[in-house]
This record gives sequence, C-alpha cells and structure tokens, in this order.
Amino acid sequence: MNGERPAPAGKGLGFFERWLTLWVGICIAAGIILGKVAPGVAAALDGMAVYVGDAPVLSLPIAVCLFFMMYPIMVKIDFAEVLKAGRSVKPVGLTLFVNWAVKPFTMYAISLLFLGTAFIAVIGPDAVDLVKMPLGLDLPAGAPHGDGAVVVVNGAKMLEVPLWRSYLAGCILLGVAPCTAMVLVWGYLARGNDGHTLVMVAINSLTMLLLYGPLGGFLLGVGRLPVPWQALLLSIGIYVALPLAAGFVSRKAIIAAKGEEWFKEKFLHVLTPITIVALLATLVLLFSFKGEVILGNPLTILWIAVPLFIQTNAIFWLGYVLARVMKLPYEDAAPSAMIGASNHFEVAIATSVMLFGLNSGASLATVVGVLIEVPVMLMLVKICMATRNWFPGAASHGGGSA
Repeated sequence: MNGERPAPAGKGLGFFERWLTLWVGICIAAGIILGKVAPGVAAALDGMAVYVGDAPVLSLPIAVCLFFMMYPIMVKIDFAEVLKAGRSVKPVGLTLFVNWAVKPFTMYAISLLFLGTAFIAVIGPDAVDLVKMPLGLDLPAGAPHGDGAVVVVNGAKMLEVPLWRSYLAGCILLGVAPCTAMVLVWGYLARGNDGHTLVMVAINSLTMLLLYGPLGGFLLGVGRLPVPWQALLLSIGIYVALPLAAGFVSRKAIIAAKGEEWFKEKFLHVLTPITIVALLATLVLLFSFKGEVILGNPLTILWIAVPLFIQTNAIFWLGYVLARVMKLPYEDAAPSAMIGASNHFEVAIATSVMLFGLNSGASLATVVGVLIEVPVMLMLVKICMATRNWFPGAASHGGGSA
C-alpha cells in the first residue's frame, strides 16, 4: 500500500506537506478576510447547499472540494489490501472501543468540567441562550423544561437555557460524531495503512447510523435525539462513497489501458498535491462562511476550544498507547488513533442547527470544532511521524517518506 506513494523512501515530506501548517494558517486567515471583505460572495457560496428543513445538511462547494481531497487517496488504494485490512480484528476492535465506548463520555465529562465549572464565571453563570423547542414538545410559555423554561420570542415559542449548557450540547454532538472522511487525509499524511483506514471509515459510517441518535440523546438528556438521516447518508455518500467509487473504477481503467508502472510513476505523481490543495480550498470556504461568527466571539471561542483541544489529545493518546500495547504495526496504529481523535464536524453542525437553531450556542460550539480540527490533527500527524519507531517493524517502511 505505502509503496504506491510516488516519492521514494527517505526523500522526506513533499513541498506542500512540509509547510502545511503555514498554508493552513494562511488559508484560515484568507477565509476570514474573504468573509469580512466580500460577505455577499461568502453568503452566496454558503447558500449553495442541500437543506432539510432549516438545516443545511450538505454544502455543495465543500462537497466538491472534499471530493478532490478524497479522490487522490481513494485511487491509490489497492482493494486487495482493503480486504486484508478488514480481517485484522485488533485495530478494528480498538477503534470501535475508543470511538463508541470511551470518546462520547470523555467529551461529556471534559466539556462539563470546563464549561460548567472552570469557565462558568467567565461565560456567565446567569447567561442564557435561546434555542429551538425540542421536536414534538408543546409546552405553554413559562413552563420549565430541564434546566430551561419556555419563552415566547417574536410570536414563536423558544426554550431559554443556560448558555454554558448550550455550548455543552454542541460539544456532545461533536463527541458522538467520529470522523468518516477527513481521517483519510490524516492517515495518508501520517503514512498509515490506507486500506485499514478505509475499512474503519466504512465501519464508522454504519455505526454512526445506529448509535449517533441514542448516544447523543442519552448524553444531552433531552430524550431521544432525532437521527439526522439525511445529513448522515448524504455526507457518507458524497464524502466517502462517491470518491471511493470513482477511485476504484478509474484505477482499474487506467491500469488496464496504461499499465501499473505508468499509473504509479506518472498518474499518481500528477495527483500528489491535489489532496493538499483541496484541503486548503476547503479551509478558505469554511472560514469565509463562519469567520464572522469567530470574529464576533473571540473569547467564547477560546473557552469552548480548551475542552475540545484536551479531548482530542486525550482520545488520540489513549488509542495510540493502546495500539502500542496491542503491538499493532505503526501503519494500523496511526489511523486507529486519529479516527477517534477527529470529528465529523459537518454532521455535528447540521444536527445542531436542526435541533437548536443556527444562532444557538450549540451551533457555535460545533463551528469551534471546525476551527481547531485541522491545526490539532496536523500536530498529531507530526507526533505520529516522529514516533514511528515505537511500533514493531516501523524501520522497514522508510521513515518519513512522502
């Protein structure tokens, strides 16, 4: 699998990869500036989406960028390796354990500790947020519900809740949404086993369909959380299935027409920078859409970012250390740890908008998930690359080859 990477062992990271943290910073700034200087352009692009009710469940510009981010990874995958990876019980079991038995509960505990205790004074113990009434609930004005109460705003019933709890709800939605797309990029950059990563993407996608609603509803404490089926199915189809199918078909066609050597030496060489360029374009779009929210809430962003940062690192190290204890090869250990650490923020954002409203604190918290996702995951990629020698057989895979 890794032998298909176009650069030979020992050459080090490519130009784009070597300076990726710098490009990410520039693109985040460029996106925020674009949203500020040309808000009409950003609003028009943001409006190009598939909606379910009031919730944008699929941004078409982001979908295009993510396709070009994923396709170069998918086309490199030898599906014989995927079948082999699927028979590896230990990495599959590790990832499922971390993602579903640990991660949602640590996200709840860490976010509650910081938002509900450590930062409650700066957030404001009496600060409130107005969110949508829970689906199917029809209470009179003034009626209590959980920690909130029903109020009437502009003729519509809303639920007034403590602001910190609204932030907590957004963090919970991130915690029960393990990554099913971007992790292919993180695994690729860390020189992981692409076949194993793809198997885990498929398993996580199916598991989310079963567990996202019950786990989210249990942790939110507002009854059963409605599963955003449209958001889940569309995101899995567009972000994973479509580039997977395109990669599989085009790989077979190109090898049949030109031969495997031409495919590896010529075609893959041309594709090498496309994943990174598409990632950077995605960042410009995301932050042009959400930059105004971030600039308008700088300190709030910090309070929410702290527990998310700690959670991401804690889950990564848990998975990574357990992988070492289980004597997994590095190529399986790195993506196993990063799948749990990263979040499916597209689904979390769509769900928060559906449940709580576009301007809720919960939706803001999911946007913060976008803000810290890429820089933190790039940091973890570098940690993986620097610790390859912790794992059996790592030395035989060429160190930091591109």
